[in-house]
Amino acid sequence: MTAFKLKSNYKPTGDQPRAITNLSNGIKAGLRDQVLLGVTGSGKTFTMANVIQNIQKPTLVISHNKTLAAQLTQEFKEYFPQNAVEYFVSYYDYYQPEAYVPQTDTYIAKETQINDLIDKLRLSSTTSLLTRQDVVIVASVSCIYNIGSPMEYGRYLVTLKKGGQYPREGLFKDLIRLRYERNDFEPKRGSFSVRGEVVTIYPAWQDDLFRITFLGNTIESLYTVERVSGKRIREEDGIAIYPAKHYLTAEERQKSGIELIKSDLQERIEYFRDNDQLLEAQRIEERTNYDIEMMEQVGYCSGIENYSRYFDGRSPGEAPFTLLDYFPKDYLLIIDESHITVPQIRGMYFGDRSRKQTLIDFGFRLPSAIDNRPLRFTEFWSRVNQAIYTSATPEEFEYERASAALKDIEKNKTPEQLGKLLSSYTTPVEQLVRPTGILDPEIEIRKTEGQIPDLIIEVAKRVEKKERVLITTLTKRMAEDLTDYLKERDISVQYIHADVETLERTNILEKLRSGEFDVLVGINLLREGLDLPEVSLVVILDADKEGFLRSERSLIQVMGRAARHLNGKVIMYADNRTKSMDKAINEVDRRRNIQKEYNVKNNITPTQIVKPIRKKLIDPADFIKEDIGDSYKKGKEIGIDSEFDMEKVKKEWVEMLPPERTKLLRTLENQMRYYAKELLFEEAAILRDQIKNLKTD
Repeated sequence: MTAFKLKSNYKPTGDQPRAITNLSNGIKAGLRDQVLLGVTGSGKTFTMANVIQNIQKPTLVISHNKTLAAQLTQEFKEYFPQNAVEYFVSYYDYYQPEAYVPQTDTYIAKETQINDLIDKLRLSSTTSLLTRQDVVIVASVSCIYNIGSPMEYGRYLVTLKKGGQYPREGLFKDLIRLRYERNDFEPKRGSFSVRGEVVTIYPAWQDDLFRITFLGNTIESLYTVERVSGKRIREEDGIAIYPAKHYLTAEERQKSGIELIKSDLQERIEYFRDNDQLLEAQRIEERTNYDIEMMEQVGYCSGIENYSRYFDGRSPGEAPFTLLDYFPKDYLLIIDESHITVPQIRGMYFGDRSRKQTLIDFGFRLPSAIDNRPLRFTEFWSRVNQAIYTSATPEEFEYERASAALKDIEKNKTPEQLGKLLSSYTTPVEQLVRPTGILDPEIEIRKTEGQIPDLIIEVAKRVEKKERVLITTLTKRMAEDLTDYLKERDISVQYIHADVETLERTNILEKLRSGEFDVLVGINLLREGLDLPEVSLVVILDADKEGFLRSERSLIQVMGRAARHLNGKVIMYADNRTKSMDKAINEVDRRRNIQKEYNVKNNITPTQIVKPIRKKLIDPADFIKEDIGDSYKKGKEIGIDSEFDMEKVKKEWVEMLPPERTKLLRTLENQMRYYAKELLFEEAAILRDQIKNLKTD
């Protein structure tokens, strides 16, 4: 087994050595839950990397959004270049779930656009887990959704050996069973091509190809080949081909599953008829029989995931298989920014259930569709072995679990058994001192009267020093309007919020760091985990508006964005000083005093953090660049609004050149995504059909 081997140009300093020792010893002692309270810029990721090296366990890191997950993946890849560091997030660029709106009797079919690159990374994650132990998977909360049984996935494996016997026709059938498609003209990931005695396989989980040369039924040679150039990388003695899709079912189980579907269908038809719901009875009969026919003929149907329980062999209500089931039992879970991520995990199940229940009640799906779902909160914790929660502002939930875990281990083990493992252990484990000696930022409260002119003056001071500024607002509209206002005053500025495409967000942050613009305006996306050492000033507008975005924890997180710069400062514009403001300021002052004391005691002079801009994990240039917010505005300009006046669009379409048509389609598609994200399924479906009509004109 390859061991985790951390590679870094620096050693643990400040609070890191104590945090690493305590967390590592806690895991070895059997502690189920631990909390790392680490301030921004204290090197929590480096601490976690050292813990992983110390304990040598496969590790799952869950982050609350794709952008931060990508950032963490890049960091762990640098720390563990010889080990498998993978990225597992939702692969949908556009996702409109199947839905029914009873009020208007509107059925909306499921429609998705899958990001091919992210799909590859997901398959790479599960392949690594099945083939090695030195694996770190960085995932979003999508890892608690159904992806099919790991037993079935690992069972559908094609093994080829040089000199071995394997009929070519048998290989073709086995590859098709693994959901590979034959494509001799335009091969792509998840396909294979055949030219004479040479078979080329385009694996679903990696970029390089496998090229197999046959002599009759004997495998004469096996090579790994570079995709673009066709250059041979190395000759292989043997290779393993893993499935092109996560969800696979054995033929015998599929047959028995279909019989169960037929049985449940009859029961559901009788239920509707007994309740005088004849339309629903007819609907469920026609739709389900069509799906059964497709599964019997081609082994697949649209929405087959709604029948997953039958093929997985699960009982009604039983939890689905998720990424967590691909890990060995003795694995480590790290929940990044736990105060945000844990509530996300808690809420996933209920948001999914209500939509599906409507489909079931009106005869669009069998009751079994409810079992194609994310894990319940209790189901998730039952699959967790040992967990570390990392955050600058942990919630009470994390503290309670860590305290209970410590009490359990103290109760169940004698002092002799514990030895020195927990002799200096405290919960939470605090990491307040930064390796660079930088202090938490100074905080200043200013009145709101004349705040924008005052803000512009402060921005100019920072820009002159080639430093960056973050401004936080309460709403998307405020962020956009303020951005426009600052642009009119020749300030280089952009905004970022939830409607900006996931991959584009990373691009925007890199542009800020590189100096392509100086000021970034946003909402809560400017809080957790963003690594922006060039930012010296954080401005909080409406700081006295109590609520989620101006709570104690949110304010501490926002302030932390200025904690990586020597000249870090926070300006809060407020007319009143709220309890949340007081608590946040007091906590930052407490940390600042501890940091000052440490620097004086150890004769440390603070130094500026300098971090290179890493190569992108996923290049946004490969995907649609326009963000949804801009697309929404452009849609308004060309007459696309809630009334869907497409006549103007159709007239312009006739006279447009191909590049202009491409740009317009991109705008319309982003508008469609906007509606889907806002759960405006009817509007999204109408616009989808309009786009299809334009493409056929």
